[in-house]
Amino acid sequence: MDVKNLIESFSEFKEMKNIDRETMMNVLEEVFRSVMAKQYGTDENIDVIINVDKGDLELWRNREIVEDDALEDENLEIAYSDAVKIEPDFEVGEEVSEQIFLKDFGRRQVLALRQTLVSRIMDLEKKELYDRYEDRVGEIINGEVYQVWRNEVLILDGEENELILPKSEAIPSDYFKKGDNIRAVVKSVEMRNHNPLIILSRTAPEFLARLFEQEVPEVFDGLITIKNIVRVPGERAKVAVESYDERIDPVGACVGMKGARIHGIVRELRNENIDVINFTDNVQLYITRALNPAKISSLQLDDENKKADVYLDPDQVSLAIGKGGFNIRLASMLTGYEIDVYRNVDEADDDVELTEFSDEIEGWVIDALKAIGCDTARDVLNVEANDLVKRTDLEEETVNDVLAVLQAEFE
Repeated sequence: MDVKNLIESFSEFKEMKNIDRETMMNVLEEVFRSVMAKQYGTDENIDVIINVDKGDLELWRNREIVEDDALEDENLEIAYSDAVKIEPDFEVGEEVSEQIFLKDFGRRQVLALRQTLVSRIMDLEKKELYDRYEDRVGEIINGEVYQVWRNEVLILDGEENELILPKSEAIPSDYFKKGDNIRAVVKSVEMRNHNPLIILSRTAPEFLARLFEQEVPEVFDGLITIKNIVRVPGERAKVAVESYDERIDPVGACVGMKGARIHGIVRELRNENIDVINFTDNVQLYITRALNPAKISSLQLDDENKKADVYLDPDQVSLAIGKGGFNIRLASMLTGYEIDVYRNVDEADDDVELTEFSDEIEGWVIDALKAIGCDTARDVLNVEANDLVKRTDLEEETVNDVLAVLQAEFE
């Protein structure tokens, strides 16, 4: 075995993986000591001298000189008659140091040394990778798609370390192929079967927060604080921001001139709609802003049960609820209040509750319409047929039948 090559290889590994010199020296010494312990029964009397820079290694075995008839342990002691063969001036009680050469070892010992050294190097590499990425949880990583599987995507970073983007952490409209560049946030790092598993995410709120830091200098510098982020990945997100500098408009700074800053983020998130609102401790105002773009007429709060009853004009209800109910759902998540929407009674006197049509419209159809905020006949008639199909997942024929029944009521 070429010991010099072994040490040089380890030194190169150190340079690549940023392993500190002390750790490298300790590992090398530990590896060689383990071999010596197996060979001689102990490594207590072994000196390991390593010069990593030059690739030098010296192993010395120290034994005490004893009378020939007093020899008990050849690993720790040497008979006087043998000692004087090394150096005639030796005397009983002195210590003899003999250099050990690995070339004199058997094939089995050499293989054990190589195997142990490779194993320790791999363990160091895994630990270094784990520690490095554990410190980067919450940071954005740029990588290249290496392989796409059914439930996850394998990504390589700049040093060709393997990272995993599970399908559950990808935006539904994400589509990747080998060689694509990708940005994602480090969600978690764990050891699985003694190997570091680095999980990335593009759906976590932290990913959106890091994108704002990259696109908006005021956020990066701490002049604007992101108070909360809620998302339905790929569909809609709401971001509450605050600035402690009265001269800075946090919403305007985040959106940018003509939406220049927010546009890059929206594009990265596959055209996810992003609402940026001013944070406030005034709950009523906060809920009002969270339901944007709907205009609220009045608001009643139940702070104890964290509920809010919001009253709007009929033409504002669909805006408050939003496509697929995302707007009101995210507003509730953002504010921490369960929000219920009601229409102003004085503008719906000539309206009819959907439940009044239970003899003509099946109950599950009525429930589907009410789920999108259409509680009355006019609520349904005020929504385009195509929009009703998309928002309720009802068949077009079913929607047309419902509209015909409701229109007949007012004719």
